[in-house]
Formats: sequence, C-alpha cells, structure tokens
Amino acid sequence: MNTATALAAEPQDFDVKELPAPRHSRRLAVVTETYPPEVNGVAMSMARVVDELHRRNHDVQLIRPRQPTHASGANAHVDEVLTRGLPVPLYPNLRMGVPSKRALVQLWAKHRPDVVHIATEGPLGWSALQAAQHLELPVTSDYRTNFHAYGRHYKVGLFSKAILGYLRKFHNRCDATMAPTEHIRRLLADQGFERLHTVGRGVDTQRYDPARRSDLLRGEWGAGPDDLVCGYVGRLAPEKNLLAVVAAFRALLRQQPRARLVWVGDGPMRAELLARVPEAHFVGQRSGDDLATHYASLDVFLFPSLTETFGNVTTEALASGCAVAAFRSAAAGELIDSGLNGVLAQDESEAAFVAAALQTGHDLATRRRLGAGARRTALRLSWAEIVSQFETVLEDAITRREIRSALGQLRLSQS
Repeated sequence: MNTATALAAEPQDFDVKELPAPRHSRRLAVVTETYPPEVNGVAMSMARVVDELHRRNHDVQLIRPRQPTHASGANAHVDEVLTRGLPVPLYPNLRMGVPSKRALVQLWAKHRPDVVHIATEGPLGWSALQAAQHLELPVTSDYRTNFHAYGRHYKVGLFSKAILGYLRKFHNRCDATMAPTEHIRRLLADQGFERLHTVGRGVDTQRYDPARRSDLLRGEWGAGPDDLVCGYVGRLAPEKNLLAVVAAFRALLRQQPRARLVWVGDGPMRAELLARVPEAHFVGQRSGDDLATHYASLDVFLFPSLTETFGNVTTEALASGCAVAAFRSAAAGELIDSGLNGVLAQDESEAAFVAAALQTGHDLATRRRLGAGARRTALRLSWAEIVSQFETVLEDAITRREIRSALGQLRLSQS
C-alpha cells in the first residue's frame, strides 16, 4: 500500500496495547575495514548487524574502504561513505582503509552521529577513534581477531607483544568493547582491557538448514547417503591448524574406509594440503545458498583452529545439522556440549582433536543424534537477540558520555 492509499483508507479500530513499544531511533556511524562482497566472518556478521539496525529504524552511516568489486547501491538502505583502500598484506583479496582522521572529523562535525561503532582496529579504525575523540563522540568497538595469536604463524611472533599493546591502547580509549564470547572477555580482562561486554554472534537458520542436504552433491564426492563425509569450511591458512584435520581424516579413514573429506575455501595452504590428501575434494570458495548446501551435505564438521575470537563457521555448521569436532575455544568452547551436539577435544593437542573427531564420526546413529542436537543449539542463536544486546551496549555508552558531559558543564558553571 502506498502513502496516498494509506491516507485514504478507512481508519481501523485497534488496541494500543497491541502496538509494538516505541523504539528510540539513533544516528549510528559504523566503521569497518571489511564488508561484503568480501567473504570472511567479520564482513558477514557486520552486514547482518547493519541490516538488523536498519530494520530497527536506526539511521546507519557505513564507513568502509572502496572495494574493486563494489557495486553502487549494494547497500541502498544505509548511507555509505567509501574511503581509499589498500590490499591487506598476506590477504590480497581483502582491503584495509587508509588514515582518514581529517575527512571523518569534517564529516561528523557536519552530521554528528549519536555514537561511533568501530568493528576493526586497522588504519581506518584508528582514524575513526581519533576523530570521534576529537569531537567528543561516544565510541564502541568490537574485538574480533586474534592478531597477536596470528603473528606466530606469519613469522612476526616477536611483534606479538607490541600488537597486543596496540590493541589494548585502542580498545581502552573506547567507551565499551564487545567481546564475542565470555572466554575471550575474561582473557582480555586479564590482559588489562577495560569496559568489556560479551556480545555473541547470530546465525541465519533459514539459509543454513539441514533440509539443504544434497545426495546428488554427496554423490559427486563419491559418498552414498549413509557414508561419512567430514569437512572443513574456511581459509586454508597456517593459523587454522589444518594439519589436525588431515590427521583426523586419516584416523577416520582407518575406521571407515568409505569416509570422504571436503575442503571448502581457498588460501596459501591449498597446495600443501592437496599433496598430503590428494583423495580429498577441494571445492574452492563458496557463498550463499551454494555454501549452505555444502555445509548441509557434510556429516561432521572438523574445526581445529585455536586462533579464532568466535568462528562464525561453527554456528553455520551447527545450524546445518553438522556434528562438530573442535577445540574448547571461541564459539565452539561455549556452544558445543560434548555428546549432545558434537565433541570437544580434551586438550589442545593434535591427538586430542583426532580423538574428538573419532568420537563425533563414530557411526551413523551417533552422527545423526549429534547433528540433530547441533540444529537445536543453532535455533537459539537469533540475530535479533544479538543486535538487542548490541543496542544495549551502544545506549549505555551514549548515556555514560552524556552524564560525563553534564557533570563537566556543571563543574564549569560552579567554577
């Protein structure tokens, strides 16, 4: 119904009690150095948060680097401000913003947001933090990536302490920092990070659904309906601890000779992994419904990473009805209940991960029971609930800044 039709329509009787509670609309500036069409956990989850904020009637200004594949109007429901971007070292398909403090000060001085939320701690994120502080705007941030942990895998381990120091300095200048799990929040608190809140991640249970399971796709992998298919989804890179997947598959293969291994994703370790398990299926990077079909066609999801702050692939696998074998860290550590929806390794050794994989994929009945439990877990992880928590942190930061400003004005008037 268009506006004119709506105005001309006959008034309808309604009960005020049935109307939704009024929502306080805010002007939000969201700063991120990665966003779709880039494919990674930060990009995809930030897109869901932005969409949900818009649905809740907030005015969202999205500030991010311009991407070579950017299409005009891709985010028509938000005010996009595109900055210059450069390739990220070691991740050439990703972009990082360049220092932009002056431009952001000018932008926000003319159109002042109620709060600035910074999703990434790169050059653009640092510029946004400085600009917001210059204008005395409340700032919230996400802690999303264990850069200091990744350093061990990219020959910059000597700089891990300096990187951690930078991250602590960055987040402690914010009014609030959101950690994706309670475990990460506690670790950050022990490292001197302040004003921490736990805000998890949701999952799209309509897209990631066991109903998408495809016997045709499984047949392309050489697997029958009841054969074991285990797989990994994500970047094929050293920090993901992928040799543990190779070891787990070899152990499963000895137990179940018809087992299959599927790698979904790409990265610098592809050639090495192909040499180690030439019989595995490397299907490359997938997205959208195609990715969801690949998840749902797996039986066991092998996730050996110890460097995640969350790991969106864990929730996507759970929603797809995959039994999950993982370490007790990040999302898996909080969402996997061994014996109910997957199995957690007893310690951080490769042997423990292999043992967890053997338990998870033991037989058809076990896989089906754990997969059903995985789906039940995912159905509790709605994005609406996550963004409600996100809103609460933003409102708290705005209120605290308003109180500090009022107290400052009071002191000035009394001096």
